[in-house]
Amino acid sequence: MDKPQHLLIDADDTLWENNIYFERAIANFISFLNHREYSPQEVRAALNDVERECILKHGYGLHSFAHALVDTFERLSLEPLTPALGETIRGFAHTIAEHPLEIMPGVSETLEYLSERHNLILLTKGHLTEQKSKIERSGLAEYFSAVEIVAEKNVGIYRELITRYDLACEYSWMIGNSPKSDINPALAVGLNAVFVPHGNTWILEHEEVRDAQPPARLLVVERFSELQRYF
Repeated sequence: MDKPQHLLIDADDTLWENNIYFERAIANFISFLNHREYSPQEVRAALNDVERECILKHGYGLHSFAHALVDTFERLSLEPLTPALGETIRGFAHTIAEHPLEIMPGVSETLEYLSERHNLILLTKGHLTEQKSKIERSGLAEYFSAVEIVAEKNVGIYRELITRYDLACEYSWMIGNSPKSDINPALAVGLNAVFVPHGNTWILEHEEVRDAQPPARLLVVERFSELQRYF
């Protein structure tokens, strides 16, 4: 890229690990539930449905996730929910906050390289306080000219950001691991996109990656560090 670009960069599961901790909590919850009739896969499918409902009520984050675990237990278990059981179930969610932040390999060096050549904007969705805490603990904020924490990533949000930062779509890219939140809505408004797949992307973020409609461009890389080859 011989001209400075605007790079909007996702955080969770792009810059640092996130969903693997939720997956571990879910596995512990399913084991704890130990349902006699439903298989672990069926319990997980039920939890996915409840999570979608809880997102609409509570947004994203650990609070919403804890609600989803408790609500799923109430729907599936023949055992009544007691205060003690509720506390145990919510504990599966709260243990996620205890994990140290694990930065992806090559992220720090790549952000340093990119920030010297392009304008970097951190764009993440989720609970405001939780996301702020992760950004502060990451030590990566210095590489970004701006940080945007939004409730949802959709076409409307990307259009707002294009206006707010006066982004020329030809020179602007959304970089992330989620087809649903990072890639497809960005392409839909005419931005370019870089898809960085993650083996443990949250199932509710799964979608088929859409084709870029010219003049928009879609780039797929295996690792975040590969961005240094293109930008």
